[in-house]
Amino acid sequence: MGLAGRVIVGGLLFGGLMTQACAQGIFTCVDAKGRRLTADRPIIECNDREQRELSPGGLLKRKIGPELTAQERAAEEEKARLALEERNRLAEEKKRDRALLARYPDRAAHDKERREALGLADDVIAAANKNVAELGVERKRLETELEFFNNDPAKVPGRLKRQIDENLRSIQAQKRFVQDKEAEKQRAIARYAQELARLQQLWALRASPVTAAGTTTTTPKP
Repeated sequence: MGLAGRVIVGGLLFGGLMTQACAQGIFTCVDAKGRRLTADRPIIECNDREQRELSPGGLLKRKIGPELTAQERAAEEEKARLALEERNRLAEEKKRDRALLARYPDRAAHDKERREALGLADDVIAAANKNVAELGVERKRLETELEFFNNDPAKVPGRLKRQIDENLRSIQAQKRFVQDKEAEKQRAIARYAQELARLQQLWALRASPVTAAGTTTTTPKP
């Protein structure tokens, strides 16, 4: 290839590189020493400060913030994590609210379920207390039989000892059962109270007319 050809090819390559650089934009910044630097790619010397990317015509395309330190990056990641958790919490809260309204469209529906649930708990507790009372009667019968042997363990038959032990374990088990059911009932009462408080807010919001701007309208007093 002659000299003229090499010049033409070199010119084309240079022109192509310039065209590519212009398409990518121009990066500029002032480094730590106060020097204004310009390049066709982000400038390493200005990683710790703001850089600007300009269009081929000199217009500002974007600003590139300083590169974060490890501590700053960790703080930003933690901030993003907390923001995501909050968005997920709000989404879950809205989901629960929709489910509550679907299950309890009005106060009567909620009162009915509460009354039935607590009534069932009372029935279970009453049956367990009845068992405790019956076991108490059985206990007295066994104690009367025990008196026949003058409360002397050596004379008490093994059968009677086993019956007394079984009776005591049954009474203790039934009393624990009653305590557990009483605790469950109190938790249910608290849960229904919390639900009702939230439902009253949701029912009020649903009943309030909302304007296109999203504000609640009020009827002027005469």
